[in-house]
Order: sequence, then C-alpha cells, then structure tokens
Amino acid sequence: MIWRPFTQEKTAPPPVKIKSGAGAYLFSESGEKYVDMISSWFVNVHGHAHPEIAAAVCDQAKTLEHVIFTKFSHDPAEKLVDGLKQILPKMLDRYFFSDNGSTSVEIAAKMAYQYFQNIGEKTRNIFLSLNGGYHGDTFGAMSLSGADSIYHSMFSPLFFKTVTIDVPEYYDGVTGIEQKENEIIEKLDRKLNEIGDRICALVVEPLLQGAFGMRLYRAQFLEKLLNKVREFGILVIFDEVMTGFHRTGKMFALEYIHSVPDFVCLSKGLTGGFLPLALTVTSEKIYDAFLSDYKKKAFLHGHSYTANPIACAAACKSLEILRRPEVINRISEISAFHKNHVFFNVAKRRSIGVVTAFDASSEEEANFITDKAWENGLFLRPLGKTVYLFPPYCVSNEDLKRTYDVINGYLGERAL
Repeated sequence: MIWRPFTQEKTAPPPVKIKSGAGAYLFSESGEKYVDMISSWFVNVHGHAHPEIAAAVCDQAKTLEHVIFTKFSHDPAEKLVDGLKQILPKMLDRYFFSDNGSTSVEIAAKMAYQYFQNIGEKTRNIFLSLNGGYHGDTFGAMSLSGADSIYHSMFSPLFFKTVTIDVPEYYDGVTGIEQKENEIIEKLDRKLNEIGDRICALVVEPLLQGAFGMRLYRAQFLEKLLNKVREFGILVIFDEVMTGFHRTGKMFALEYIHSVPDFVCLSKGLTGGFLPLALTVTSEKIYDAFLSDYKKKAFLHGHSYTANPIACAAACKSLEILRRPEVINRISEISAFHKNHVFFNVAKRRSIGVVTAFDASSEEEANFITDKAWENGLFLRPLGKTVYLFPPYCVSNEDLKRTYDVINGYLGERAL
C-alpha cells in the first residue's frame, strides 16, 4: 500500500517496521536495535526522541497548533528568527518560511528571478549551478540540479535553462587541486563573458555535495567562484539544507569563507528531525525590490503550513541545544574521531565535520558493505558507490569505532 521514496519496489525487500527511537538508536517491532549512522537522511541532529524537543512540541501543541501566516504572526516564529539572527551574517535579515528543503531552494530561485524582473533587468533568466548538485525534487529544484542530474534526467525536457560548471573534487591525497580550480574558473570566466548578463543566480551546496556522493570541494574554490560571479552582478544562493547546523563542523558552511551569499536555504536539521520546516533567508536589498504599490511586485508565494508554530517551537529548542558548549565539543570530538581513524584500501577518503566518506570499487560493493553493517546493527545507506557516515551528535565513540571495525573487517577480507 505504501509507495516508498527512492525505492525500486519490485526488487527491494519489505521495510523494517520501526517501533521507537532513542538517541542514536532505532528499535524495530521485532526487537532489533540499529545505530542510525545517517541521522535518517541527515535530519536528526540530536538523535531520536530528544526529550527536551518533545516537551517543547507538546507544550506548543496545547497552546497554538497553527494559524495562517499572512495577517497573523506568533511567538515561536519570531523567537526562531531572533535566534537565527544571532548566528547568521548580519546582512541576511529577511526570513521567509516554508516546509521543506526543496521548496526553500525553489523560493530562493523564484525570489532571485523576480528580483531582477522587479528592478527592470528582464533578460536574466538563466541559472548557474555545480555539476552533481542536488537541490530537491520539485521542478524548480530539479532544474537547478541540471539536465545531467543522476536523479532527475527523466524530467529534463521540462526544466528551465541552467548552465553547470565542473567541481574540483577534494579528498585525501588529491594532487594538482589548485590548478584544477583555476582551470574551472578560467572556463567559467569565458562563459560569463558570453552570457553573464543573462544569468540570474548561482546556486551551490557549499563545500559538500551530498546526494552526489558526499563530494567535497575546497573553501578556496568557493571563494574564487563567488568573486567571479559577483563581477557580473549574479546573485548567490547557498543551499545549506544539508550542510547547516554544524554538519561541516561549523554552524553553517558559509562560515568557511569571507563572502556572504544573497540567499541561504535551511531545513533538515532545523527542527532536530521532529517536524518539517524550512527557511529562505535573504537580505534587505532583495526584500526592498518587492515593495511596491502594485501587488504583482509582491512575492506571491506561500504554503498552508507556513511557519507552523509547533515546528517553530521544535526548531527553537533544537537551536538552543545546538549552541550548548557540550554539544559543540561533541561535534569537534566526532570530527577528530574521523580524522584519527582510517578505512583500509579505499578510494577518495574525505571528511568534513561529522561527515566522512569513501568510494567503494562499485555500487555492488557499496551495497555489500552497508548490508554487512546492517547485519551488525548499523544503519548505513550508500550513495552510488559511496559509503558514508553522517551520525547524530549523540553517537558514542564506541558505536563509531564499531562501525569502522565492521567496515574495515570487510575491507581487510577483500584485500586477502
């Protein structure tokens, strides 16, 4: 009866029914216990069923469950914005609520396009993105991922126009990285001299491309990229849906560079995994271009559950927890654990913050490794031939070590 996401239902085994979760663990109806090493698609930053967030959700549900967010506002939304203002760049001071990562990115794209329409630059109707990017599954978000997307190529005839540029992969032992970066920037410069005045915005997953296989690129390249597109008046969208909230070791990946984007998209870990919620954050400059006596210049976009108070209450509590010294210290400890431990005989090992990944020899081998982990009570999910760890911050060193031991056990047997 249930049609699962990203699943070939003809060949996939039936789902395992989960009864409960606690911290880093999931408990099945049949009594099995699994360590959730991918934070259930990166959302459960604090693990499952965090008692403080659960209490905040319960308290808010007893007070105000929802209200239309046009004529009305409410404390949970305003408190969340106040909290985010303290940790985002000061120039990003306008907050538009939605309900998931795809829509937060699509909203940024719509705002960027309409911004230029509103100020009279009518020819800017092309978007620039990185090859291998993943920005969601709505048509706008799919278009931003490019026609060659491994997930969305089926729908490419329906996409709006985008131009993609190569990504200089960064991993342990890589050579000639600066030359590769410069070659890509030079190629981009030639392209921008042709059509730069027609490009509306650049959209990127800063530093870490998730769905493409946890592919890393350097902050130095990102800085060069932003400096180049700024020369042509192009706006910049940072899709921090996955990278936000300390996943890369800093609260936001944008903190690794000096330049500030025009838009930041947030979701996934925003509520600690409790409820869907998203934000598109932009600047006063963008906001002002929508102010007019004419309604058609307003941003005519919305969702029924915009700024849902219960979701906002969960996000406020999650943000409070994220800023605690013991949580920040634990994130640093997980990052150090990855740096101090190795996987044997693997390709392209890379790590940033709490995330670590490597490439297996094939998709079949990656599936075999994650199957082995499952047999040992460890939930991993490969991305093509990439095996990765993306744990919640409450994961123990013992469970991290066990994960490394299980994977290395297989890799050691393979080498014999």
